[in-house]
Amino acid sequence: MRQILTALAIAAAAAIAAPPAMAQTKYAPEYRLSTVVGTAFPWGKGGEIWGNLVRERTNGRINIKLYPGVSLVAGDQTREFTAIRQGVIDLAIGSTINWSPQVKELNLFSLPFLMPDYAAIDALTQGEVGKDIFRILEKQGVVPLAWGENGFREVTNSKRPIRTPADMKGLKFRVVGSPIFNDTFTALGANPTQMSWADAQPALASGAVDGQENPLTIFTAAKLHTVGQKNVTLWGYVADPLIFVANKEVWESWTPADQKIVRDAAVEAGREIIKLARAGLVAPDESTIKTVEGFGVTVVKLSPQERGEFVKATRKVYDKWAKNIGPDLVKKAETSVAARKK
Repeated sequence: MRQILTALAIAAAAAIAAPPAMAQTKYAPEYRLSTVVGTAFPWGKGGEIWGNLVRERTNGRINIKLYPGVSLVAGDQTREFTAIRQGVIDLAIGSTINWSPQVKELNLFSLPFLMPDYAAIDALTQGEVGKDIFRILEKQGVVPLAWGENGFREVTNSKRPIRTPADMKGLKFRVVGSPIFNDTFTALGANPTQMSWADAQPALASGAVDGQENPLTIFTAAKLHTVGQKNVTLWGYVADPLIFVANKEVWESWTPADQKIVRDAAVEAGREIIKLARAGLVAPDESTIKTVEGFGVTVVKLSPQERGEFVKATRKVYDKWAKNIGPDLVKKAETSVAARKK
């Protein structure tokens, strides 16, 4: 009996002394990270950076594998957020646009002409509005970790340069699957057609649609000049912040120490995405714009007066969606933009 009691005491002491990693739930051999595009784009590159940092800093305990093309949900960008909540996807770097059908407040970043410059984006994502958005996402059952950026979405087409809303009349544009984009392009006299990014390039190549809207980093990496996109207008009508998130159950299965590693790595990767998304687009370095012009593309830069005509033409859309998003959140965003440091 004395031997048994001694053995039990030793076992109990060993259990108490065991490091946290010994007591944790066994980690999965792989964690699936979803992105819309691959590593040729800043967005996908950020996913690669995140995964590499986490793998290195956890000594391989957390092995993140990148699944670009939203392949875990058969390419349907608007299903991604639901799939994260359901556990089909473990981690994601997602677009505020693509997730807005499930989280209406994310339409804030798609309000036409809310953000006039990069300082305005930063004022929202890095300030109180960004914190509010993260709290909203937490209530939706995911764990938000950091902000990234896909950049300002510029309009392109195969028919003619666009300087006024009248120039858009009758043109067919591919837009993402969010109703606010339909409303915005309809208000400008265009014919919007919702389709996935996977379907967009063949549609542009065949002439089924005349144009699209995306950041210039997408334009260059996807070589959109080869599918008829010979006209670009820099109008900065909406920007597309990206959000790093984790599935709640996956997050809670990790130790606090590993959670910190994953979050810190997300912040670091997010900064790198933002840097890549803005490279060559901000004076005095406008090398990306020069690259696009080098493809034989006409690049139009709107004057403040010309941009004002687009603002005026889409104001009813702005007001309609501000009510849907939430007047208090929109007002806070407008105040933050007005107070930004340029």
